[in-house]
Amino acid sequence: MSELALERPRAPKRAAARRSNFELYSWLFMRISGLALIVLVLGHLFIMNILDGGVHRINWGFVAGRWASPFWQFWDLSMLWLAEIHGGNGLRTIIDDYARKDSTRFWLKIVLYVSMVLILAVGTMVIFTFDPGISAN
Repeated sequence: MSELALERPRAPKRAAARRSNFELYSWLFMRISGLALIVLVLGHLFIMNILDGGVHRINWGFVAGRWASPFWQFWDLSMLWLAEIHGGNGLRTIIDDYARKDSTRFWLKIVLYVSMVLILAVGTMVIFTFDPGISAN
C-alpha cells in the first residue's frame, strides 16, 4: 500500500504580506463612536426639542448664546466629527463590499474622503468662527 504524497507546489513562495490592524481599529471605532453618538445625539435632541419650550425658542440668539460656551462648542464639534467619521467609515466599508472594479472603488473613496474633509472643515470653521454680533437680517 503506497502513501499518497503531495508534490511540492510549483508556485514561487511569496513573502508574507504585512497585515495591519486597520480594520480591527475601524471596527472598534464604530462601536465606541456609536455609543458616544447615542449620548450626544439624544442629549442634543432632548435639549433642542423638549426642554424649555422646544423648537419654538431656537433662533439666532439661542444659537449665539449656546455657542458662546466652550462646553456647547465642544459638544457640537464632537457630534460633528464623530458622526462624519462614523458615517464615512461605514460608507468606506460599503464601497469595499460592493464596488466590483478597483478603479470604481478608488474613485468612490476619493469622492468620499474629499467630501468628508470639506464637511469637517466647514463645520469646524462655523463652530469656531461663529460671530453672535452679526445681525440676523
